[in-house]
Amino acid sequence: MKKLFKVALVAVFVAFAGSFAKAQAKIGYISFNALVDQMPETKKVKSDLEAYQKQFMDQLTAMNNEYTSKGQAYQAQQSTMTDAIRIEKEKELTDMQKRMQDYSNTAQQQVNQKTAELSKPLFDKAKAAIAEVAKEKGYAYVIDSSQTDLIVSPPGDDLMDAVKAKLGLK
Repeated sequence: MKKLFKVALVAVFVAFAGSFAKAQAKIGYISFNALVDQMPETKKVKSDLEAYQKQFMDQLTAMNNEYTSKGQAYQAQQSTMTDAIRIEKEKELTDMQKRMQDYSNTAQQQVNQKTAELSKPLFDKAKAAIAEVAKEKGYAYVIDSSQTDLIVSPPGDDLMDAVKAKLGLK
């Protein structure tokens, strides 16, 4: 009888602890990308990135124009060239093509680095606001719904309006 009482007591304790744990872990969600897109700083970051990227695009366009004109000149004069000159011109065109590819790769890396650099303060601000709202409202976890497809999501757990209010957004 004592064993049965102990087993029943442990079962009640486990059930109580389980329901207590469930009550403590509130989960909210927010679309982080949508929040960041609505922040006024996003427009400045985008325009700065476009200006930065345009520098590389202008240089690539100039390189491409030079490559095209040299390629057309090569094709026009190919039949009259000696083998040595033809090989030298082909090597020059191949080298130009490789330089363009290398420049494009380097430019992409620099644009990605600049994107991360300019976006970090914006992301940090948004994350801080989300953390404050989650703490104020008692949420243990906040899920980024732009990264996950939520099958069921009650409107009361969507933190978008509260975080927008915290950031002063409409």
